[in-house]
Formats: sequence, C-alpha cells, structure tokens
Amino acid sequence: MILPKGKARVGSLLADRTEAGSDGSGMLYGFDYSCGLQATLAICDGFVRAVRLHGSTTGSSIFPARNERAEIPETALVPSNASARVSAMPQNGLRVLVTGASGPIGAALLPSLKASGYQVTRFVRGQPSGEGQIQWDPSQPIAAELVSGFDAAIHLAGETIVGRWTDDKRARVRDSRTLGTRHLAQALAHAKKPPRVFISGSAIGFYGDRGDEILREDSAPGQGFLADVCQEWEAAARPAKDAGIRTANLRTGLVLSADGGALPKMLPPFKFGLGGRLGSGRQWWSWIHVQDLVGAMHHIMKSDLIEGPVNGVAPGPVTNGEFTKTLGSVLSRPTIFPVPEFALALALGRDASKELLLSSQRVEPALLVASGYPFHYSELKKALQAILR
Repeated sequence: MILPKGKARVGSLLADRTEAGSDGSGMLYGFDYSCGLQATLAICDGFVRAVRLHGSTTGSSIFPARNERAEIPETALVPSNASARVSAMPQNGLRVLVTGASGPIGAALLPSLKASGYQVTRFVRGQPSGEGQIQWDPSQPIAAELVSGFDAAIHLAGETIVGRWTDDKRARVRDSRTLGTRHLAQALAHAKKPPRVFISGSAIGFYGDRGDEILREDSAPGQGFLADVCQEWEAAARPAKDAGIRTANLRTGLVLSADGGALPKMLPPFKFGLGGRLGSGRQWWSWIHVQDLVGAMHHIMKSDLIEGPVNGVAPGPVTNGEFTKTLGSVLSRPTIFPVPEFALALALGRDASKELLLSSQRVEPALLVASGYPFHYSELKKALQAILR
C-alpha cells in the first residue's frame, strides 16, 4: 500500500516512508534513503527489530541498527498484507541438518547448535558411526525423503582450496561445491516438509581481486577461478530459493580458528620469528573469528528478513601487512622477513598463490551489521588474543 508522502525517523536517520504492512507480529515498513539505500524494517513497540536491505550505499554508517527508536507518524499505521514474516525462529526441539561438519567451522557450529536446544543431524561421507548421521555422496542426487522434516539446513561441505591447483584439484574444488549444493538444494525443494531456511556456503572469493574497493553484498562478481566457482556455487542453491525456501549464501572470509583453517598453518614461522608480509602486504584480508561466524549462522536462522548473499566477515578488514604486524605483536615475535611473490608461486603455483594470498578483498558485512548482529570480535588483535592466549 502506498502511503502519503512524509518523513520518518529511524535512529538518527531521516527517510522517505514508502510502504507499510503487518504480519500480525509487528509492522513492516519500506524506506528510501537519499543515498540510494532501500530497506524493509520490522518495527515493534516503536523500535526497529529487524532490517532487510535493498540497493547499494556509499558507507556503512548510514545503516539503521536493530533496536534503534523509530518515529512513525500515526497516519502511517495502515496495515496491509505483507509477504515477509518478522517472527524469530524458535529453537528448542527444532531439527537442523548440517553438511561439512568435520571442518573447523562445523566443529564450532555443532556444539553451539546443541547447546541452543537444536536437534542436529549430520550428512557424512563415510559410514555413519552413531545416531544423528546420514551417509551421502555429494556427487549423487539425494532422495527428498532424507531431507524432509528439518527446520533448517546448513551446507558447509566442499573440498579445501589449499594446495596446488592442478586440473584434478580444480575439478574437485568446483564439483564438490556445485554438485553437492545442487543435489541438496533440489532435494530440499522436493521435500514433503522443506526447511524454513537454507544457509549455503560461499566465499568472498566471489569478488575476485579488487584492490582498495569496498565490497558489499550487492557488489559485482570478480574474475578468476575462485570467483567463477563461487558464482556457480551460489547458482547451485537456486532450486531451494525457487521453491520458496529462504536461502542465504554465506560468503565467508578468512576464518580464524585454533582448530584448523589458515591460522594454524601460519603460526610456525611466526613463532620462530620468521614471519613477514606476503608480497607487497597491501592486499586486503577480510577475516572473521569462527565464533562470530557461528553466531552469524544462528542470527540468519532466527531472522526471517535475511536472505540472498551475506558477507561472513568481521567489520574491520585489514591489509596483509597489518595482519602480519598484529599476529607478530600477539605472539611477541618480530615480523621482519617478507615473503616475495615468486616464493609463494614456487610453493603453491602462480594462480593459487595469487588468488589465495595476494588478492585484495576489502569486504564489509553490510547485511549482518544492518540487521543488528552483535559482533564479539570486531578488532583483529582481540580475535587473535582470544584464540592464541
């Protein structure tokens, strides 16, 4: 329903009011900001409870935050049918399907889900070793009845990208993501009782090498092997979205964890005082503490207004040079031995070293920030201290 022209205030922001509606649990409003942002806000008792963004912006400072006060003229309170629901997803007793749970992200995710009262079922590649496990082959179609009855599905499975990118390695990286995601999304789409939400993995490799450009969820895709894989990966989840399942493509950055991933591989030279920047050190690294990534998944499950691409990174990206100095500081070690690009190419191959270590991706978690996710680790030093001390 189009409402009369007028201004509405959300926090410190003035916005043009465009639409209003209700789903029975709160009012929904559409806003247009002069910077080009459009947002759908869920407002209850005069406060913003959830945010969904549309369009692009010029800076994250304009985003309304959850629980900011909203001042809406009484004439705007005209209810109409709204397609998006605002209610949070309840937890106790709900069933969650997880793939790729054996990695460092899954190792942190599973106990958090169980501690929150979810019933967790894992898809495993090998023979099931206990209750709550279902064997699957990502390269093969999945029977719809195997995935029916779950409230949420979280898909993390995929071949590691670390290593030399031989033709065989490239095929495994691509196929493990595209085939597994497509088969799971198709099964969910045909399930008798599909989940309310499907969180499918992706990565900030989607953006390619972009220098100092600030990258948000609506930024264009980049070029390169990883950018191509990520685009195909996200497209493979479309059957679930087309079937009406709320689907989020979680574009993860450098995940910091003591239990695996990149950080433990970095530590040995740093501990011996042999660490240093990679190449010029000017390339941007967008990172996230594994506990914040897990928290973001909980946040996405609970918020019915979050879907599409979601940047799974912390709000404070740093250059590789800054990352190197910070890690050395936390370990109380010098970082005076830079690693030249040719040495990285000898170790990993030219393409892998360029895309994994030397590409610059300055990514902001625009949607997580706007929807009110409370990051525990926004500063790299605190994140590294929490993991290493």
